[in-house]
Amino acid sequence: MAPRSPPAAAAAQDLEALPGHAIRRLQQIAVAIFLQETQSTGITPVQYAALQAVADQPAGGQAIDQRTLARLIGFDTSTIAGVVDRLEARGLLRRQDSPADRRVRLLVLTDEGRAMLDKVLPGMLRAQERMLAPLPPAERAEFMRMLRTLVKANNELSRAPSDPG
Repeated sequence: MAPRSPPAAAAAQDLEALPGHAIRRLQQIAVAIFLQETQSTGITPVQYAALQAVADQPAGGQAIDQRTLARLIGFDTSTIAGVVDRLEARGLLRRQDSPADRRVRLLVLTDEGRAMLDKVLPGMLRAQERMLAPLPPAERAEFMRMLRTLVKANNELSRAPSDPG
């Protein structure tokens, strides 16, 4: 393999010029802002996504198993059990046997889980606003459109592709 030219080597070392680095940093910042804004709830962004995904299901959150939940929120199936375990330990979700297949456990949002979503909502919305605040209002929708385009185009490359439905 030929040695890299000096400009290519310099560009490869400029982390600020790499989209992957910027996206990783933005994810770190997004988590930090979310945790600041929802501090009193003790809910993480992944736990919020899990609760909201269950709540969004037909029949009031009684028709979703862990594998489906993982696919909906783009989370690895091998680690979603830990997220569900923590939510269940807090009384926010409950597992119940599927009437259609006794091997399957369905996730049900509890009354406490619904109350937690209501409690988290204002902080979650403030966090979203804070993340986009540095952009002029006219650019926010365009930024979100571009993010969705990148996620959709590259979804299948993820270890945990999402399937929003």
